[in-house]
Amino acid sequence: MGVKLQTNVAGVAFKNPVITASGTYGFGREYLEFFPLSKLGGIATKGFAAEPWQGNAPPRVAETAAGMLNSVGLQNPGVDYFLEQDLPWLAQQDTVILANIAGRDRAGYCAVAERLNDTAVDMVELNISCPNVEAGGASFGSTPEGVEEITSAVRRVLRKPLIVKLTPNVRDIAETAAAAEAAGADAISLINTLTGMKIDVESRRPILKRNMGGLSGPAVLPVAVYMVWRCFQRVQIPIIGMGGVARWEDAVELMLAGANAVQIGTANFTDPYTPLKVLAGLEAYLDRQGYGSVEELVGKVEAW
Repeated sequence: MGVKLQTNVAGVAFKNPVITASGTYGFGREYLEFFPLSKLGGIATKGFAAEPWQGNAPPRVAETAAGMLNSVGLQNPGVDYFLEQDLPWLAQQDTVILANIAGRDRAGYCAVAERLNDTAVDMVELNISCPNVEAGGASFGSTPEGVEEITSAVRRVLRKPLIVKLTPNVRDIAETAAAAEAAGADAISLINTLTGMKIDVESRRPILKRNMGGLSGPAVLPVAVYMVWRCFQRVQIPIIGMGGVARWEDAVELMLAGANAVQIGTANFTDPYTPLKVLAGLEAYLDRQGYGSVEELVGKVEAW
């Protein structure tokens, strides 16, 4: 019979638990030359807002020893462009569509969320790491109160399943996860990037124009595993794990810690076939371990 790879997140059926992460896969077109997107469980789109954003000035990407720093600044074409140019094509690719949305204030988030209600988008992923102009630039995701406020606001206008993407740059991620759940989130995804900095020792200047950026890649995997495990113990809603997934073993770690599905991001830049390799390795592992379904793996870590 083989291993059942199908999984369910907040009532949405995925053919497998491998999703490409927002900001690393565009809207999917560029990767179609490598393999059909129908082989993916889902695709999380490039984050977009109610109106186009220009993004940050370069340099805004820097390689690190075990990953990369980025300060792209959520450059995006806006929701109108997405709905007119990208979604019709994406809807034909036979994969779950997670629309990642951003905003600078509550009104901005709600405006873009409401536009997605009567569309082919399957789920909405709320990027709450954006600077909140109403709170002096602090991100919505930096406090449980901020998480609850923005999640509640979007929940009131959105009829699609809502995923809240959590930042690791907080005192206790379990508290922010609980705040998202209490405010009506159907699922959470974590982790977003860790704040980091890289300096050119010859010029003595930071490499990134905005001095700091978000660290992703293999370096952050242990942090992601720990934070998924913490959230799994605290909330009842499904978890999508991400952060440093480059091998099938990484995906297994996140699922053992409590993730129902995983997102692959930075690894797509170095090897576009990473999602398929992770999926094949995951299936072989499940078969070797005697699992009948990928869902049997979730949260099965045997902590000391």
